[in-house]
Amino acid sequence: MFQTIVNAWKIADLRKKILYTCLIVLIFRIGSAIPVPFTNIGEFGIIEDQNAGTFMNYLSMMTGDAFNYGTIFAMSITPYINSSIIMQLLAVAIPALERLQHEGEEGRKKIASITRFVTIALGLLQSTAYYFYLRSQGKLVTDATGAQYTGFYAVFQAIVIIACFTAGTALIMWLGERINENGIGNGISIILFAGIVSRIPTLITSLYGPNTGYIRYGGPYYVLSPVVGIILILMIAFIVWMDNAERRIPVQYAKRVVGRKMYGGQSTFMPIKVNMSGVMPVIFASSILSLPPTVQMFISNKLSEDSGWNKFFDVFSSKHWAYAIIYFVFIIAFAYFYASIQYNPIEMSKNIRENGGSIPGIRPGEPTARYIGKIIGRITLLGALLLSVVALFPIVFSQVATFALNKAGYENGMNVSLGGTSIIILVGVALETVKQLESQMMMRHYKGFLD
Repeated sequence: MFQTIVNAWKIADLRKKILYTCLIVLIFRIGSAIPVPFTNIGEFGIIEDQNAGTFMNYLSMMTGDAFNYGTIFAMSITPYINSSIIMQLLAVAIPALERLQHEGEEGRKKIASITRFVTIALGLLQSTAYYFYLRSQGKLVTDATGAQYTGFYAVFQAIVIIACFTAGTALIMWLGERINENGIGNGISIILFAGIVSRIPTLITSLYGPNTGYIRYGGPYYVLSPVVGIILILMIAFIVWMDNAERRIPVQYAKRVVGRKMYGGQSTFMPIKVNMSGVMPVIFASSILSLPPTVQMFISNKLSEDSGWNKFFDVFSSKHWAYAIIYFVFIIAFAYFYASIQYNPIEMSKNIRENGGSIPGIRPGEPTARYIGKIIGRITLLGALLLSVVALFPIVFSQVATFALNKAGYENGMNVSLGGTSIIILVGVALETVKQLESQMMMRHYKGFLD
């Protein structure tokens, strides 16, 4: 990978694209440090428990702590991701959107335009909810007596804060599109990558800082730390292997004569990735499982410790044993759901038949569609299981390590803050960007038949 970057840097055109991408990332990080007017969040942010499994912790991870400190990029690219998911789902349910997907470049431009408007709408809705949460937590600028503003000034304050958050959503979407046009890699993925990477120094500081107690306890934690590092390297290698793994379905094309030339007659294969859904099932499952703890955060003062609702909400805490089981089931379910949207066995069988191809030993038409559907079902299950291992291992390891430390007499447990979702995103984006660099270098070094 590093050799690919070095080789790309030697090419002037690619060097400009790399520098342009770095400039966009720098703008994103600067915007993630600029607070919105009329907010007074403080040094430690709005999230008290950084290890809780709430939706706000999920947003903080996705935004590189910009959400936690109420900066102009607090919404980050989450509205755009949600908008893209909504458009993918609606394209299956609404025939007009499905027709646009098959209209080529013009159709994709129209869908992209609709996605932008939906992104702004979601950003506005999310910014409004965030404003009311900041107001309820007393994180806004107050008057001289310490009371919150009312009347016209309160309305003006709300408009400015919501407008800044929404404008930040629009700006970050625009920055991502600029990377797509003039930079390297997928713009939204690069920004998401930069946000997660920016949290790593903070996570390391929180693990080894004096407030955690680990320095005072010493031995056991420092013994486990190298183990965590080795496991992290193994997980990265496992994700790389999983991302490159594919099931190849052999396809044989019959010979045909067109004019005086003969076409076809070759054997090829149709690749189906083992991890065909990428990180989307993990993101969907994390989002849904983080909603109950978030609701509990708003109504916790109204619930008694022995109430049934409080026990129900405790199940969705990442420290509860049932959380891993529910998480596992949701990942499997969403993997199948996302695969059903991406792959249509009937359409794939039709395309093979129209091009004069067939799968050896399988009759064309419906038998081919059933065969492809059976393979996709098995590959989806395998990919979902592998994805579950990566997503759940940090949670299980943290609980086992915490249990062992508590049994040894150490009050503080061990939390692996950089979870499986973050690792999958980081490795996936890095691999995608390197592959794009390699493809662009190959195009520039391809001599062609004239040479």
